[in-house]
Amino acid sequence: MLQDAIVIRQYQKITDSLVEMSERGYRSTDEMRLFLDGYLSALRFTNAVEAHHIHRLEEEVIRFLYDSSNFASPYEFEFEVERGER
Repeated sequence: MLQDAIVIRQYQKITDSLVEMSERGYRSTDEMRLFLDGYLSALRFTNAVEAHHIHRLEEEVIRFLYDSSNFASPYEFEFEVERGER
């Protein structure tokens, strides 16, 4: 669990970006993983966040990335429910 306010803010920025990428058609986790690697490299390079926080942040974002429910459109769910009721 992330507890540092700066790290939580970074987590929110990364996960929001990943969801936006998914909505724009980047469905491959490899492409999203490249984005994540670049983002984390930038954090390391700028020393914006301590190294142990970056490691924990990476673990949490990877968990988010590989959970397909985070990228499911709410409209897809509504469509499935409506179609299933008929």
